[in-house]
Amino acid sequence: MEVVQVEAGNIKNVRYAPEKKSYAGWIVLGVIVLILIIGFAVAIGGYNTAVRRSEAVKTNWGQVETQLQRRFDVIPMLLETVKGYAAHETELFTHIADARKAYFQASSTTQKVQAASILQGGLSRLLLLQERYPDLKANQNFLTFQAQIEGTENRVAVARTRYNQAVQSLNTYNKEFFGSMFCRWAGVGPAEYFKASEPAATTVPEVKFGD
Repeated sequence: MEVVQVEAGNIKNVRYAPEKKSYAGWIVLGVIVLILIIGFAVAIGGYNTAVRRSEAVKTNWGQVETQLQRRFDVIPMLLETVKGYAAHETELFTHIADARKAYFQASSTTQKVQAASILQGGLSRLLLLQERYPDLKANQNFLTFQAQIEGTENRVAVARTRYNQAVQSLNTYNKEFFGSMFCRWAGVGPAEYFKASEPAATTVPEVKFGD
């Protein structure tokens, strides 16, 4: 703005006064943009968290399956050996065979977890037959299976624990207020726990066929 001072009809001084500008609008816009950036970052972070926890469950389940496969490789040979001493335990043999078949026919992790839990219970019952058939303890094949099964069951227990920890982390996040929204956004649902079947639920199985 131009300011002119006049004295006795003459121009004495001419100067310019700066116009006052309002920055309130820019401040409000900056705050809105900042809020949007923070909200976007939180949303992306929440989405990525849901994806990472889901992938952790899948990875740990892969480790469980690796150990379960070791068990499945031993079971047929173990069954054949037991049948030689306890041929009339057909109901138990059928139970184990059906659970094994259900596992390989399962189309989802949830179904595999359920089948594996049933199979574990049947296997525990099978191993307890040695108490009713003492001659099994002297069988050389049992001595071989003892080391294989004992090591396999311990590895399954470790892998199961890690898997269940990953499941707990995902399921807890899925139940949280914002976590549930991010999980739905990422298409991630709760996972199934792999619970140890009785009588192996309280301790890691320790298989002993000998005295």
